[in-house]
Amino acid sequence: MRLDAHQHFWHYDPARDTWITDEMAVLKRDFLPDELRVELEANRVDGSIAVQAAQSEEETRFLLDLASRHPFIKGVIGWVDLCAEDISERLARFSREEKLCGFRHIVQAEPDDRFMLRDDFSRGIAALKEFGFTYDILIYERQLPAAIELVERHPEQRFILDHIAKPRIRERIISPWAERIRAIARHPNVYCKVSGLVTEADWRGWRRDDFRPYLDVVFEAFGPERVMFGSDWPVCLLAASYRQVVELIETYMESLTVEEKAGIFGKNAARVYGVKPD
Repeated sequence: MRLDAHQHFWHYDPARDTWITDEMAVLKRDFLPDELRVELEANRVDGSIAVQAAQSEEETRFLLDLASRHPFIKGVIGWVDLCAEDISERLARFSREEKLCGFRHIVQAEPDDRFMLRDDFSRGIAALKEFGFTYDILIYERQLPAAIELVERHPEQRFILDHIAKPRIRERIISPWAERIRAIARHPNVYCKVSGLVTEADWRGWRRDDFRPYLDVVFEAFGPERVMFGSDWPVCLLAASYRQVVELIETYMESLTVEEKAGIFGKNAARVYGVKPD
């Protein structure tokens, strides 16, 4: 089963979706499952993991509703207030949802780069393990030191690093991102999505070679068994088509074994997120 481990859906709401600037006008509309299904079928992808784009439990329920009506949505990464005093009760209620794999917080938007190390947030992360939920880490590269401390505090929690921590590909700057990626990868409970790359590059002028130094670091640090493909659709449309994103990773992986390729394009995500085979 080939899986896209990272994509989004939304009904566009200009009051809520203020992160979509005028420069991102292509995203100022609804993006829903019927449109993604066409892309998946054209690229021989069997299913996807839908990831939250808004910070509300309503968003989580919205994605779960879509997943209940569209079998190709194999899992959901939702949002819950991890800082809430009643976090265990909230997680207990959500644990009844079969397709809910884990949660994510848009830490990259937090003004405090050490937000993840707050006592209340760390307490929420600790509560995830009891229910078998994963946690997706969404950060900019400058927040990697805090992410490293977070995973050190929670060695038994499964973490997935989104978008390879958003290095400065457009500027061709690789350090200290590379050293910090190697540091976080030393923790065997951390996985990495090769997703969101094209939007960190020059949207209109990127070339495949722009990504190779960054992918080299990720694959060396995590190994093929802890890397997973994600399209970041529809956000990727700012810089590339769905097919171009798939081809970017497929081309890079040409020297890998058949089994390694199968892992990156589905098996690793299925294992980490607990996706059940059809």
